[in-house]
Amino acid sequence: MNQQEPIRDARALGVPKMLILGLQHMFAMFGATVLVPILVNSYGLPLSIQTTLFFAGLGTLFFHVCTKMKVPAFLGSSFAYLGGFLAMANMDSGIYAGMSAAEKLQYACGGIVVAGLLYVILAAIVKAVGVHKVMRFLPPVVTGPIVICIGLSLAPSAVNNASTCWWLALVAMGIIIVANIWGKGMVKIIPILLGIVGAYIAALIGNALGATVITDAATGAVGPMLDFTAMNEAALVGFQPFISNFSGSVAKFDLSAILVMAPIAVASMMEHIGDMSAISATVGENFIEDPGLHRTLIGDGIATSLAGLFGGPSNTTYGENTGVLVLSKVYDPRVIRLAACYALVLSFSPKFAAFINSIPTAIIGGVSFILYGMISAIGVRNVVENAVDFTNSRNLIIAAVILVCGLGLEGGLTFHIGSASITLTSLAVAAIAGILLNAILPGNDFNYGKSADGAGNLGRY
Repeated sequence: MNQQEPIRDARALGVPKMLILGLQHMFAMFGATVLVPILVNSYGLPLSIQTTLFFAGLGTLFFHVCTKMKVPAFLGSSFAYLGGFLAMANMDSGIYAGMSAAEKLQYACGGIVVAGLLYVILAAIVKAVGVHKVMRFLPPVVTGPIVICIGLSLAPSAVNNASTCWWLALVAMGIIIVANIWGKGMVKIIPILLGIVGAYIAALIGNALGATVITDAATGAVGPMLDFTAMNEAALVGFQPFISNFSGSVAKFDLSAILVMAPIAVASMMEHIGDMSAISATVGENFIEDPGLHRTLIGDGIATSLAGLFGGPSNTTYGENTGVLVLSKVYDPRVIRLAACYALVLSFSPKFAAFINSIPTAIIGGVSFILYGMISAIGVRNVVENAVDFTNSRNLIIAAVILVCGLGLEGGLTFHIGSASITLTSLAVAAIAGILLNAILPGNDFNYGKSADGAGNLGRY
């Protein structure tokens, strides 16, 4: 079987196929992106799905401008900040005593603005001292295991979602696998979209025949496979809250909220660097060198601050879309920008958001089985292609500590400063531990770029 050649200019496929490819990337990011506001709403904070979609699209376009239109990355909602949102929702002392949930969200978003500015500070350091010196503290023995942790930490979510209806999740997985391995032409390029559409059709048939899904795992309660109530009640067109209610959406600033939200940027910045390494390995171009890590950090950071300023969640480079790059082998950033434009347009349609939310959780679980596993596999690939020597005890210890911290610290670590609580997620702890160990332990002979070959191999030990 011949290996499919990468497509770096999707215009050669024609406009209709490009539009469909953009749609596939939109579907890949949509479930996780809207899941963040859904979870935050469950904490009691009214984070808007429309606002989230708007700034995912706008942030992605801004990121592409900052990176000279070269990097095929999509910026979606970051899960790293969920612990911060939960902490903010539970704060009930000082100025937060008796404060409305909407106002607490504004202060949480103020913390996100500051978190985004931390990206800019790191970008300035990279620009000032050079990416080579900075990357000596962030070698593949650190970033590789972090990327592995990112994928594996998402694995329980995929299993939980799929368990609501295993046969439907298997239908989605089966279509993706068949389309990717045995498909020809366009079918091979859009396996994710085909998996979602095919499984949704199966769900429509199952729903008509009276099939059910598990709606509450704790009680074993079941419900209809599809529920269109919310879609029927939603308006076709509607403005985002920051437009219709500006004063009630714009960020507010307080030191306690900043101390809760901003430190989480440590994890998301490491995730960003890991994702840049993963995208470089996938596409076969060294984006950390060109357009440069400082540019990608600025794009991600300012997009995050802009979203937070107007009541949206933090943005982050999305591993889901990196998984789509792996499957489709279409590496043209124009396709990602099309997905961003779709997100912008759809952010003005509450009815469409409700329709997408009608996709059964099991389908999202089936798709996630493939995508989340690929994220971890890319982390393994990053370690292997950079020839990390695990016969070296130093490297073995660093990787071991990162993996245990990233996967074993459920809920992360919480520190109390006055009346505020600072929660470092497991990924943040893993990143800090890995960076410190790499800096402290003797024998760091990693030379960034020494053997860079344009295929994502950023150096050699």
